[in-house]
Amino acid sequence: MKVSELSPAEFSKRLKRRGIYLKTGPFISHIRSSIPAVARNLSLLYSDHQLMTSEDFADFHIELFRSRGLRRWYRPQVNFSFDGHIPFKPLPLAQAFPMFEWTLNWCIANHSNQYLILHAAAIEKDGLAVILPAPPGTGKSTLCAGLSSRGWRLLSDELAILRLGDMKLLPLARPINLKNDSIDIMRQYTPDATFGQTSHDTAKGDVAHMKPSTDSVIRSDETATPTWIIFPKYVANENISLTLRSKAQTFIYAAENAFNYSALGLKGFQAMEHLIDSCHCYDFIYSDLDQAVEQFNSLPLSEEITP
Repeated sequence: MKVSELSPAEFSKRLKRRGIYLKTGPFISHIRSSIPAVARNLSLLYSDHQLMTSEDFADFHIELFRSRGLRRWYRPQVNFSFDGHIPFKPLPLAQAFPMFEWTLNWCIANHSNQYLILHAAAIEKDGLAVILPAPPGTGKSTLCAGLSSRGWRLLSDELAILRLGDMKLLPLARPINLKNDSIDIMRQYTPDATFGQTSHDTAKGDVAHMKPSTDSVIRSDETATPTWIIFPKYVANENISLTLRSKAQTFIYAAENAFNYSALGLKGFQAMEHLIDSCHCYDFIYSDLDQAVEQFNSLPLSEEITP
């Protein structure tokens, strides 16, 4: 059953009472919340995702609930519970849905050592995938959103999940996290896309989420082959450029930004070595999304830069 098969009222009722069992990529999350904004955004942005009818198992048991006592009324807050524990401080109630997205990322990144997990976006076309690692503020999510609206399949906006053994990328098509100016940029660039409400004054500034394409969600069991690792950076009014990057530098940065590289020990080293050896590594500077899409549509399949 898809989320969209339930009316918003019925979805909200289920979420509040026994919770929902939501499938996102290889994971099943049991989610409970009585907060209207959480129900509204889940129903809207996850409408193409599957609800599991069998409730015998979940990878993560998550609850978002309002603080009690005075904080229920004065500057109300939202708390996150994982398996009955509260690992983080509460946030303002208006940030309840961003908190859900951030904490689900935390659940996956910290409790899924059967995979190598990189802090990176990932997109795919014709079975070949691009991994996009980049620190906040470099335009990674904007580029990812733009490409996913122009024929590239979204694998993930935040977590590149690699299966140990064959090193295939596993899809995790969830809403794309956009911040500050990127929100209006993508509203104009993809006017037919669906956006959740904007949360203001978060630790990351203004935050809104863009719904993944239906095709990306439907193909959530279809893996992809990592082929390029590209480090994007938005620079206003700069000419577009794609330049080779050292594989040694790429290895070091990717290892430093993998959530569980150290925890995997030798397996982590071997997996990272295989990944870097099998990918073409580049730095990418852009200032125009249409030019960026054109460049990505002609990515080289050898260590060369096409004119």
